[in-house]
Amino acid sequence: MPLSLGRRSSRPFNRYTLSIWLRSARGKRQLDLEQKELERVLPEVFGRHMLQIGSWGRGDELLQSTETLHRAVIGTVADFGAQALAAPEELPIATKSVDGVVLPHTLEFTHAPHNVLREVARVLTDRGRLFVIGFNPLGGWVMRQRLGFGYRAFPPPSSYYGIGRLRDWLELLDFEVTEVRRFGVGFPWLASQSQNQAWSLGSLLAPLAESYLLVARKRVLPVNFVGRAQRAQVKPLIGAVGAGTAANSAANSSVNSVETPSQ
Repeated sequence: MPLSLGRRSSRPFNRYTLSIWLRSARGKRQLDLEQKELERVLPEVFGRHMLQIGSWGRGDELLQSTETLHRAVIGTVADFGAQALAAPEELPIATKSVDGVVLPHTLEFTHAPHNVLREVARVLTDRGRLFVIGFNPLGGWVMRQRLGFGYRAFPPPSSYYGIGRLRDWLELLDFEVTEVRRFGVGFPWLASQSQNQAWSLGSLLAPLAESYLLVARKRVLPVNFVGRAQRAQVKPLIGAVGAGTAANSAANSSVNSVETPSQ
């Protein structure tokens, strides 16, 4: 079963709830921090298309740092600058046509996150990158919501998914997780940290950070078309020995004729 420590949302994730969240002070700080984290990794993607799936922020502001030729947003909430509206589980995108996909809390606001990941795997190219932003189920933000002290401007997601669950899903879809970055605007008030950084005192509290950024890439093995190997020629055993014996006899006779003095 998925690790879902959140509760089913009583308020739908719609234009009203998202606008309240983006106007709140904490929502603005969270969005700014997420944009800075994406600014660090999105320039590593080269290609033609960068795609954001899910409404989070206004327009394509989270994709401003990408260096791909085109960027687009497929939203789930109207009037937030998306180029199109569609269900994340059924993307109107051609197979293997996108070089990078950003999922900003998209998995948390859908009841079929594994189906969303399948669609992402379908539309990504063989060298595609995936960037997932989510709330940590063990973080203070989620714990406050579970205790009934959640931030009132925040629309509660359907579920929260931990890093371990995402790794399992991505492993089945032939993705390789290359980096996990933890950050947040609240407790434990640490600077953003990567999972593979050197040990420090702050790394002990990093698993309690409010949010995370998971980076993964498609793991596609190259296919080399090798021609059919020819079987080694098998020489006849008796014929080869006979030929060798005959050759040796001829050589010995020639040597004897040279060494024998004429009478």
